[in-house]
Amino acid sequence: MFSRERFGEYASGALWVWPTIASAAALVAGSVMGQITISPQSPMAPLAFQGTADDARALLTTISSTVVTVIALVLGLTVVALQLASTQFSPRLLRNFIRDRSTQLVLSVFLATFVYSTAGLFTVGVWGGSRTEEYPRLAVTVALVLLFASIAMVVYFADHLAHSIQIDSVTTRAELGARKIVERELGTSEESRPQPPAWAVPLVALRSGYIQVAHPEALLPLASQYGVSVALHHRVGEHVITGTPMASMWRSSAADPVPDVGMVSRALDSAVEIGFERTLQQDVTFGMRQLVDVACKALSPAINDPYTAVQAIDHLSVIFCAMAVRPLGDDVVRDDRGAGMVLVPGRRFGEHLAVMCGIIRRYGAAEPIACQALLRLLSSCAALIGDDPARREAIEKQVALIVLDAQRRIAQPEDFVAVRAAAEAIVPTLPQLKGAP
Repeated sequence: MFSRERFGEYASGALWVWPTIASAAALVAGSVMGQITISPQSPMAPLAFQGTADDARALLTTISSTVVTVIALVLGLTVVALQLASTQFSPRLLRNFIRDRSTQLVLSVFLATFVYSTAGLFTVGVWGGSRTEEYPRLAVTVALVLLFASIAMVVYFADHLAHSIQIDSVTTRAELGARKIVERELGTSEESRPQPPAWAVPLVALRSGYIQVAHPEALLPLASQYGVSVALHHRVGEHVITGTPMASMWRSSAADPVPDVGMVSRALDSAVEIGFERTLQQDVTFGMRQLVDVACKALSPAINDPYTAVQAIDHLSVIFCAMAVRPLGDDVVRDDRGAGMVLVPGRRFGEHLAVMCGIIRRYGAAEPIACQALLRLLSSCAALIGDDPARREAIEKQVALIVLDAQRRIAQPEDFVAVRAAAEAIVPTLPQLKGAP
């Protein structure tokens, strides 16, 4: 199951998969169309190509050469878009552009047209006089239809590319990717995390890389069978190194024997996907980090575009508001008898705020509109959390830190007044905040 999941994630981000499938489909379609003959009395005769074999040969040759040129153009424009996204926004956004279905669709149509037309030359012949006038005319008509479809795709791709590199499109795509994880994959246990006892046995990582996906339910049958508890040390999205402890395993008593460590390590390796890069399968912090990167890049002296940072913070607010109304924490699964337990650690709401808001705050403390955007994010969250004291305290602490950094970094006192007013609208007793430095 997990190998299919890994392949599905890889295939969705590979530019060659769908074009390859489209090419194979074009070969099959060409083979089928090549068997169809249209008589002059057939109702479909007007749809069949009306030229000679030499005309069909010239047409297919022209289509093949033209589409190859267009493919090179599209690939060049795609590389330009990737380079722009990497330098202007964030290198972590490259995966979003590669996974773009529109780009994969355009390349698929182009490659299918080229393969279909080139394969058609085997039917009508590559050189003049090598075939008779009897050739599959309807198949040549399909090649002409594919040519018009490819021309339409050129116009569509130019429009799509122009929109895809706009900041609104970039940030919206990052927001949607993170929100899908919030709605589907985050842990829900906000209880205190059980600490491994002194007799816990370490389970080492068998591979190096980033934890992309963790399925504790896949390891639960083994944990239940042997009555052990297994707790990972790393969250999804964190890096592990071969041979270092990745989890701990223990039983209720030091006197109880534990199962074979190698067997459990292999089962753990099957339940936890480790890859060379972070993905958006379960890693919500990666989706948020994309928006944080956009904000930090925009606030850097090299770009100096605070309004883009404000847009990124606004999209980040949508994600935090979605998290504010649901429990966050560890992903814990137990069997019905309570004999086995598997735990994957996760961040609480306050930890997400501290990490994401903290990075932008340190970069943008000197810019009043960036500080106000962060305070709007916290104000929106405060309106949704209800009476949760832990989350209220986390919000109040972030408000205090924003005000203190802004007061230290903003040059003009008049510019600081609006920041202070926005903070006091969230926390009226700002100087007496609990936990403020």
